[in-house]
Amino acid sequence: MPRNIVIIQGHPDKAGGHLCHSLADAYAEGAEAAANSVRRIELAELDIPLLRSQVEFESGTLPASLQAAGDAIRWAEHIVLVFPLWLGSMPALVKAFLEQTLRPGFAFAYQEKGWPKMLLRGRSARIVVTMGMPAFAYRWYFFSHAVRALNRNVLGFVGISPIRTTFFGMVENTSEKKRRGWLNQMRDFGSHGR
Repeated sequence: MPRNIVIIQGHPDKAGGHLCHSLADAYAEGAEAAANSVRRIELAELDIPLLRSQVEFESGTLPASLQAAGDAIRWAEHIVLVFPLWLGSMPALVKAFLEQTLRPGFAFAYQEKGWPKMLLRGRSARIVVTMGMPAFAYRWYFFSHAVRALNRNVLGFVGISPIRTTFFGMVENTSEKKRRGWLNQMRDFGSHGR
């Protein structure tokens, strides 16, 4: 059954041409070929101001430069987030985007008692992370710490589930054959909307 899918490409380099861009393109190709509706968000092309206070986070409004991105997230049934691992975590641009868009009133709502209400229930996600180290080292030695926190403390907190994760490691030192395999894997994920 076709789904509404938003692909958030989080490599901060406006010049493009990185593996993250190719992986996002491949996912979109597979998804569109299977009749899914796809919207794209290129974070490097957006003006994403930093939040600097709790008051701004809790009672500020989504900047006009991010309104279309917020609309795309609300429209989506499945969210694909692609980014490179920088200093063991997501680039600051990705974090700033998530802080701006997944704020109270949009992604969750405080309640008088108990846990906040999750406003993005019914959506699933796939996180795709590229890295210079071997993917198994990030999983087993570093325990995927930053991505696990993203899953549990950000996406899970607002109700997104299930969340699937894909790591591509040793990206600077890999063969063209392996890269083609990664792109085919992303097309397959896209064709199944997962």
